[in-house]
Amino acid sequence: MCGVLGVVAHQPVNQLLYDGLLVLQHRGQDAAGIATAHEGRFYLHKGPGLVRDVFRTRHMRSLIGTWGIGHVRYPTAGDPYNASEAQPFYVNSPFGLLLAHNGNLTNAEALKAEMFASDRRHINTDSDSEVILNVFAHELQVSCRDGELTDSAIFQAVRGVHRRCRGAYAVVMMIAGYGLLAFRDPFGIRPLVFGRRDSPLGSEWMVASESVALDVLGFTRVRDVAPGEAILFSADRGMRAMQCAENPILASCLFEFVYLARPDSLIDGVSVYAARVRMGEKLADRFRTFFRREEVDVVIPVPDSARPAALALAQQLGFPYREGFVKNRYIGRTFIMPGQAVRKKSVRQKLNVIPQEFAGKNVLIVDDSIVRGTTSREIVQMAREAGARRVILASAAPPVRFANVYGIDMPTRNELIAAFRSVDEVCAEIGADAILYQSLEDLKECIRSLNPEIRHFEASCFDGHYVTGDVSNDYLNEVESARARSSSGCREGAQLDLLVVDEGEE
Repeated sequence: MCGVLGVVAHQPVNQLLYDGLLVLQHRGQDAAGIATAHEGRFYLHKGPGLVRDVFRTRHMRSLIGTWGIGHVRYPTAGDPYNASEAQPFYVNSPFGLLLAHNGNLTNAEALKAEMFASDRRHINTDSDSEVILNVFAHELQVSCRDGELTDSAIFQAVRGVHRRCRGAYAVVMMIAGYGLLAFRDPFGIRPLVFGRRDSPLGSEWMVASESVALDVLGFTRVRDVAPGEAILFSADRGMRAMQCAENPILASCLFEFVYLARPDSLIDGVSVYAARVRMGEKLADRFRTFFRREEVDVVIPVPDSARPAALALAQQLGFPYREGFVKNRYIGRTFIMPGQAVRKKSVRQKLNVIPQEFAGKNVLIVDDSIVRGTTSREIVQMAREAGARRVILASAAPPVRFANVYGIDMPTRNELIAAFRSVDEVCAEIGADAILYQSLEDLKECIRSLNPEIRHFEASCFDGHYVTGDVSNDYLNEVESARARSSSGCREGAQLDLLVVDEGEE
């Protein structure tokens, strides 16, 4: 899970990229990077940490140019503690390429071996983003055998990426002296959207993981990048698009709507906020099936992403809605914090209770999902400590039972509380009196009702069906082994230097 951003403008873009990454910070807290281009030269700065910590005034002054890309990282592949895996990634042949990538390749290891043996390309990190960059570089070199770089050659290279790469990927890429390239995997698993704004000098373009970045920075959303589609942007030639996949199918990731995306974003034409409201309405229907009205005195959300669902549920059932948890906004999202111990500690630092909203009451707590159970267990315990008489926990998502291999940090079933437990066993494990889960069909209907054109979904963490068709038990076992090795080899990384450094004062 990462956030990517690309801008082509008629003015310096360093501030636009910085501000855009701040808007996308919720998609990755571990590292950030910005690359720009000016007069045929790339300028790059990246490092571990939040956007505000990675970039100082001296770095921003050195990021010159009127087009560039940015990235915020939460690692789901590679070494999470290696600063060299911060993005964007760069290769100088052919032509000079810089890439930022959101997603996860499921055949990265096979591609590494293939590239070393036949493509004669060296991969220097464990990141699958470097793999996809080198696959594209090789395919571009093949398609430009006469040495001329053209739109046709670039689109042909994207076809080669689709042919060779498996998994989920939303990519923004700078091609030296030519323009900004954006493309999305043939299933459209990870989101990518682009917008336009007019300036006195002509049209300016922005590509981002979420439409909220366009809104905040004054760009008008045009549309989502289609599954398998590649789009080229440049200041002098505008936008050129081509479908580069043979059989593209839109299979939107359900977890983007449940948790990952900001509520003010549109993904594949669906309002995330409206989808979460529908989730609450569907939960209300399920409540009527399994519970009696007198079992609940008050509905309380777990802030922030569960608020729309909780409010809609309360309105549908006629229950009082109250804010019982106060969130410390200076603590990051606990779902994307590395390690169970860190997550558990962070829940108490992140949330505090308002005791009078719990004391002596039967409480229905609504959360967006229950993944590892760490947060849920702490929340239930906090409610009981505040005097709740009975605690029912409702999840706007179905039970998370399977690993996600497409760029969300759910790589091992052993970490998922519902993977090998019944609903009653999960309930006992987290200490609640009862649990209410959303059904998978109801969740799909919440999204489909807002955009009937979405007929397929990436729902592997709920149903174990992997839409790319290449995920085997052997692959999942290897992912779990790699996860274990990575967890035992934690180390700190140093911040990377700028390729072109301005030593001016901050």
